[in-house]
Amino acid sequence: MTDGAGAFENFKTQVQTAAQTLNLDDGVVDYLTTPQRVEEVNLTVELDDGTLETFEAYRSQFNDDRGPYKGGIRYHPMVSRDEVRALSGWMTYKCAGIGLPYGGGKGGISFDPGAYSDDEVERITRAYAAAIRPIIGVDQDIPGPDVNTGQREMNWLKDTYETLEGTTEPGVVTGKSLESGGSEGRTDATGRSITLTARETFEHLGRDLAGASVAIQGYGNAGSVAAALLDDLDAGIVAVSDSQGGVYNPEGFDARDLKQFKRENGTVVGYPDAAEEVTGEELLTMDVDLLIPAALENAIDATIAEDAATDIIVEAANGPLTAGADNVFESRDTVVIPDILANAGSVTVSYFEWVQNRQQFYWDEQRVVEELEAHVTEAFEEMVQARDTYDTATYREAMYVVAIQRVVDAMEEAGHWP
Repeated sequence: MTDGAGAFENFKTQVQTAAQTLNLDDGVVDYLTTPQRVEEVNLTVELDDGTLETFEAYRSQFNDDRGPYKGGIRYHPMVSRDEVRALSGWMTYKCAGIGLPYGGGKGGISFDPGAYSDDEVERITRAYAAAIRPIIGVDQDIPGPDVNTGQREMNWLKDTYETLEGTTEPGVVTGKSLESGGSEGRTDATGRSITLTARETFEHLGRDLAGASVAIQGYGNAGSVAAALLDDLDAGIVAVSDSQGGVYNPEGFDARDLKQFKRENGTVVGYPDAAEEVTGEELLTMDVDLLIPAALENAIDATIAEDAATDIIVEAANGPLTAGADNVFESRDTVVIPDILANAGSVTVSYFEWVQNRQQFYWDEQRVVEELEAHVTEAFEEMVQARDTYDTATYREAMYVVAIQRVVDAMEEAGHWP
């Protein structure tokens, strides 16, 4: 396998490595790395000027041995069949690893929502919701937000589904606004789990997070929330970047003020408290205590990894390291904490939202935060125990061992029939 392999090949390599540790036979490994269904649809939508445009869209349902499929919907020009298969696979083992009764799914539409009006994005969203309606449901497949989608799009998806089904079913989708059945604490969930994972990692390694230097690639919701919460723990946020570039200050940034600047200006570039501007690649190779890649998959390849100088990486994005980068960091004993643990906050609080929708009983934010912390810290301990028990080469392999074993147990307990 080359370092230039796609996201799905990288995913398969990660699963196969852990499956070898568990001595699983080839048939089981094939099962664990193959989606059960990939739905491909073409959405033809009328634009504001009256013209028609067709958009490619997908929904991958990877595995439902532990429960209904669960996974987000992203809007991005890079959305493809390969990508959603990989993302739905990662979701399967993310849910299993964090201990949720879900399988994995993922979907998306190949387009840039920033190039379309709000009305056009709504029509595209509703067309997608109508197209996937037969294969989603509160006990079947529960979408949620992902890259370039949020409460607004989830509200539209929920309304479309309920209107076409003639029912009221808020649990069919998560990540909704509070008024539409959403959960307290959902917006900050990914950033919070990243922070909790970083805290547990530093404690496990006997290092002090207070005073540690941190670089964050990607200053969207997950990256900016993690920055603010790490700032609260006295870590120094010395560099951040977004799609337009990055900024650096060895004295550290006020993470919340920087977020407000980006909200007003659309980018972190030009922030007045920056000592200098840096490129995204320069940020990834900085000599910092903690690097958090929080953008898209395959952001760090073997070439960048060779130049990287960080001690610890906590993966905030899905699949931000290529297989080649993983090999480089493993050879150096760089600590890499995998995405399927670090960014599991969003799906965990989505599970809380789904539970609240089903019970029609809603929690306050304190309970959400406490329950999330319990899930993350317990999963971290299980990962460390698996690393000790199986003598795995990496924390990623250890986390996959935990998750895969749970999926295999559920598969075997259910049995097989034609």
